[in-house]
Amino acid sequence: MKRIDKPWGYELLITCNEHYALKDIWMKKGTRSSLQSHQRKIETILVVSGVVSLEKQVPGGPLEIFTYGPGDAYDIPANVRHRVTVIEDARLIEASTPELDDIVRHADDFGRT
Repeated sequence: MKRIDKPWGYELLITCNEHYALKDIWMKKGTRSSLQSHQRKIETILVVSGVVSLEKQVPGGPLEIFTYGPGDAYDIPANVRHRVTVIEDARLIEASTPELDDIVRHADDFGRT
């Protein structure tokens, strides 16, 4: 496994092959991811522990806010703006298509482009 440190915590890349990628993600309370979208990447996220708030753009509409806790899962289709805010330290499992570098950042608390 490869550990990738992030300003909000870290990811463990369990595997990435031509068909899918699998990550174990740890996020710190009070932090949030970029407001981002992906041109091709599709994600499914399982909340293992903690509580997160998801801002997700409903197609053709504004960002809506959803709250998820342990055992909840959600999908992020391609071309949908989204951001996770961590309410309680969280562990997430992400299964996605393998386009790991397919990210468009629309806003970022840490100045990443």
